[in-house]
Amino acid sequence: MIAIIIPLVVDQAFLVLMSFLNTAMISSAGVAAVSAVSMVDSLNIFLVNVFIAVATGGTVIVAQYKGSGNMTMVSKTATQAITAVTLFSVVISSLVIIFHIPTLNLLFGKAEADVFHNATIYLIGSCISYPFIAIFQAVCGSLRGVGETKPCLKLSLIMNVTNTVLNVLFITILHLGVKGLVMSILLARVLGMITSLIYIIKYNETIQFEVKKALKIDVSILKKVMFIGLPFAAEQLFFNGGKLLTQTFIVQLGTLAMTAYAIGNSFALLFQIGPNSLSIAIVTVVGQCIGQRNIEDARKFIKSTIGLSSILFVISSVIILPFYPLLIKLFSPPDKIIGTIFILVLISAIAQPILWSPSFIMPSALRAAGDSTFTSVTSLFTMWLLRVVLGYVLGITFGFGIIGVWVAMIIEWGARGLIFTERFKGKKWYAHRLV
Repeated sequence: MIAIIIPLVVDQAFLVLMSFLNTAMISSAGVAAVSAVSMVDSLNIFLVNVFIAVATGGTVIVAQYKGSGNMTMVSKTATQAITAVTLFSVVISSLVIIFHIPTLNLLFGKAEADVFHNATIYLIGSCISYPFIAIFQAVCGSLRGVGETKPCLKLSLIMNVTNTVLNVLFITILHLGVKGLVMSILLARVLGMITSLIYIIKYNETIQFEVKKALKIDVSILKKVMFIGLPFAAEQLFFNGGKLLTQTFIVQLGTLAMTAYAIGNSFALLFQIGPNSLSIAIVTVVGQCIGQRNIEDARKFIKSTIGLSSILFVISSVIILPFYPLLIKLFSPPDKIIGTIFILVLISAIAQPILWSPSFIMPSALRAAGDSTFTSVTSLFTMWLLRVVLGYVLGITFGFGIIGVWVAMIIEWGARGLIFTERFKGKKWYAHRLV
């Protein structure tokens, strides 16, 4: 398990640090650029997670076949998952490009004109890159299913270091702003797709990917992938749809509130580097345990992973909080929102060790056992009843602003974690037989 986790931790660390630096770099283009990127990134997460959800379905089935020792089906499942994710991404990308103006008007119509202009450029550029990042994620998902996380780390480093270097060139040196950000994302994701395909075609012996096999649809395998992937995709649509709706509350609070929210999220992701890695690793570990029908080991791994996640949150808080005054300078925010951002960071530092792990690691584990529908339905209910409704009540109705929206998110974590923990105590979560 440590061999699986360590490359994932390094990968997540680079991903988050690159994102942190990218947000800091785009800050040099002004608060309108930061706000536009934050707005569209919430939509990007909403859309990209749909095909990542399908890729996760592939990861689960691949892991269970690996656990059962059926390597032929490991190869077939991985190939079909990559095909399915590619098709999903092309459809989603095409639809959003065609309807980008109505989409932005619906979600962010109240944003200021310069913010809206930057958002339009960033959204179209992001959509063009969807198929490239989709194929990359599908390949890495399949590799994680068989426990090969080191190649994922190397591929991720190639793509993300390239992205950051190009951001330095296009944004910091050439001052191209949001256009520079789009150019760097496109070039980096094309490179990520090419390198990932070269790896699984030429150098990986487990998956044995062939393009001609990927062009043939195997309905029986796709059904198994979609049994996990579609409920998770629906969850991601509605769950991130709730986040998007929350973002519309923040638009009403003004550009400064949007900037504070974007920077606060960047800090929250720093705290989550280690725990996010564990939530990815647990899919492989539990999937392979379930493939062997070893329920006792699955339970032990889930409990120990959640405990380790809480410890990692405490460690990250101890490291990050003392450096807040230095880190915040990277974003050059207006003085009037520095205090608000610190409150958001402090709330995260206190709540995450207790509430985040059961809320995010537990559903990943249950999903790896095939309990996808329950986890998806639970996430939808808690998101819309608590984060969306309560976020509006606290943030807008009661006037607590961005802090009210943030507190509603924390409360939603707690409720969701309690429900998943109760499910874990029973037997239904591992009753599904997928392979």
